[in-house]
Amino acid sequence: MRTSIRKIGNSRGILIPSVFLTDSGIGDQVDILMEGNALLIRPVQDLRAGWFEGYDSSVDVDPLGNLPVDADAQDWTW
Repeated sequence: MRTSIRKIGNSRGILIPSVFLTDSGIGDQVDILMEGNALLIRPVQDLRAGWFEGYDSSVDVDPLGNLPVDADAQDWTW
């Protein structure tokens, strides 16, 4: 699709059709990157998105699991 660049103050802007925004998942904020001589506009991604994908709690190790709950009780007189 061909469009024109518009002057907005000291900057420039383009109008993006709503169907493009909907299909791409772009909301109110975007990341803009330079790739060669092209601009890449993509939706902002959550910094922690995908951290727990593939996480399996069954292989997780509890580092304090072998400590008795009352380990300090015998060393103290109350």
